Amino acid sequence: MKVVALVLDSVGLGYLPDAPLFGDEGADTLDHTVLKTGIALPHLAELGLGWVPGVHTLPRPKEPKGAFGRMREVNPGKDTTTGHWEFVGIYLEKPFRTYPEGFPEELLRAWAERIGVGGWLLNRPYSGTEAIRDYGEAHLRTGYPIVYTSADSVFQVAAHVERVPLETLYGWCRVAREMLLGEHQVARVIARPFAGEPGAFYRLEHLRKDFALEPPRNVLDVLKEGGLEVVGVGKIPDIYAGRGFTREVKTKDNRDGLEKTLALLGEAFSGLVFANLVDFDAKYGHRRNPEGYGRALLEVDQFLPRLLSALSPEDHLFLVSDHGNDPTFFGTDHTREYGMLLWVGPGVRGELGTRESFADLGATWARLFGLAWEGPGKSLL
Repeated sequence: MKVVALVLDSVGLGYLPDAPLFGDEGADTLDHTVLKTGIALPHLAELGLGWVPGVHTLPRPKEPKGAFGRMREVNPGKDTTTGHWEFVGIYLEKPFRTYPEGFPEELLRAWAERIGVGGWLLNRPYSGTEAIRDYGEAHLRTGYPIVYTSADSVFQVAAHVERVPLETLYGWCRVAREMLLGEHQVARVIARPFAGEPGAFYRLEHLRKDFALEPPRNVLDVLKEGGLEVVGVGKIPDIYAGRGFTREVKTKDNRDGLEKTLALLGEAFSGLVFANLVDFDAKYGHRRNPEGYGRALLEVDQFLPRLLSALSPEDHLFLVSDHGNDPTFFGTDHTREYGMLLWVGPGVRGELGTRESFADLGATWARLFGLAWEGPGKSLL
C-alpha cells in the first residue's frame, strides 16, 4: 500500500478566525483566484472541494468521489515550516523569530567574516524577484551576498551563479544555518541562486536549497522505523532537514513534481510519497499573479485523472495545503488560512468537516499503516 500526500503549497481555503492577528482578514486564496480568473476545476470539484465549508466558487456534485474537508492550523504562524511540521504532529510553543527590520548588523558582520566576504547587500524584508532586480548589478560588481527576509522566519541569500559558484552559495548558507540558532534562531535559511543580465535577472528555482532546523521526533520517524519507504518529493525533505526520509526526489517545477509522483506510484514498495508543489507559492502567490496561480491550479486539475487512475485498489491519495498566499490580496506575504483536505481511498467518501489541527493528517497516515502514534492529531479513521 502507498499513501500519497500532495501539498498544493499555499492553496488556502479562506481566512482562519485568528487571521486578523496576522493582518489577513478577508484572504481567500482559492475562491479569489477562481473569481479573478474564471477557471473551472472539474476534477478537484469531483472529489468534493466545492462542498468544503467556505468554498463558494466550485460546483457541488451529488456524489463526490472522495472525502472532503478543511484543516485549522494550530501552530502560531503561516509559513512552510509551521504548516508542514504540524502535518507530521509537531506543535510549536512559540512562533519562530522574524526580522521585520532586517538582521542585526553584528550578526551579519560575524557571518561575512566567517564566509570571507567584505560585506552584504539589502538586509530587510523584500520580494525575491525585486531583490535581484534592484541589487543584482551591485552584487555582480562586489560579489557581496544579497540578504533578505520576509514576514516568515527566513534568512535568504541570493547570488548570481556566474559570480558565486553554487556550492559556495550553499556553503554560505550552511554557515548561516549554524549561526542562526538560539537567540537568533530562524526556521529556514534559503539559498536563492539566480542568473541573467542586468535588467533581465531570473531566479533558478530548481537550484534553490532550504536549510531548515531539524524537527523533533514525528510521524515520519514512526513510518521509517516501521520499515516503510518514506519518499520526499520536491522541497519536502529540506523542510524537515532530511529527517525521517528513506529517499529524496528533486523536482524542477510543479509539472515535474506531478510526473515524478506518478512514476513513484508505478514502483513496487509500501510507504509514503510526500510531495510539495511549490509553484503556486513561489512563482505566483508572492508575486500577486492570479493568472499564473490559476494556470497552476488548472495544471493540477488536468493531471488529477492520471494520478487517480494510477492508484492501486489499496492506495490512498491526500491533497492538502499548508497555508494561504492569496494572489489578489495586498502585500506579498503568505495569508493565514484553512488548509485543504481531500482524500481518495478504498471506501473513503463523505464530509470530513473542519479538522481542529493539521496534525490529523500525520495521525491518519500512521493509522493507515497500523503504526502507533501517541503525539498530536486525531486520525480521520
